[in-house]
Amino acid sequence: MKNFKLTYKRFSEASILIEWPQEISENILNDVLVYKNHLLELDIESLVQINNAYNSLLVIYSVTIDNINSRFLELKQYYKSRNILKKRESKLFKIPVCYDEHFGLDLVEISEEKNRSIKDIVELHYSTIYTVYFIGFLPGFLYLGGLDERLYFPRKNSPRHEIKKGAIAIGGSQTGMYPNASPGGWNIIGNSPVELFLPKKKEPCFATSGDKIEFFPISRTEYDLIKREVALGTYKIESEVLDG
Repeated sequence: MKNFKLTYKRFSEASILIEWPQEISENILNDVLVYKNHLLELDIESLVQINNAYNSLLVIYSVTIDNINSRFLELKQYYKSRNILKKRESKLFKIPVCYDEHFGLDLVEISEEKNRSIKDIVELHYSTIYTVYFIGFLPGFLYLGGLDERLYFPRKNSPRHEIKKGAIAIGGSQTGMYPNASPGGWNIIGNSPVELFLPKKKEPCFATSGDKIEFFPISRTEYDLIKREVALGTYKIESEVLDG
């Protein structure tokens, strides 16, 4: 893992934004997570929260930063001393998706624009293993990288007022899952019957940054069956440990 050229900016009176090169890259994501975990392990007293995105960390302190340059120097030293060889355990989660046109509201439009059959569009989507880059927009909304370029599709000019819970969508070069009903401008291609966010659990979201997601197609009948199992609390998302 190489040392990236990072930029440090004051974000608020008590927070600093650290940015990597502006691209979606697994190498950058891995470096972001290594740095984030290193800062967490240092257990810095005044540090209360660290949020990561595609290529940035937001470091939030409990106190106002009086000497910003001193904080910058401190963070730069922490970056240099991070253990780049320490691997984080990651998991692969297998998520059922029904791509029936009942759920896939934009499949026809994407199919026509791409001059590909709906079957091709669906196969291209579930044939990729995606990386969870970060969680945002909504609690439990997974931003997934790795979408096949043949499926890149611009977001809608006018967002829908409500996207159904469990919707699987494409927005530009990304794909993602809606954990709850919400307004949204991404293109809807299917729906998953599993619960993506359970706020009463110790870990409300089953996945975190660096994990992998593999979708597999299911029929409407299988969708209804899994939905009932989810309601009864008997359905468990299949997963496996990838490395550690």
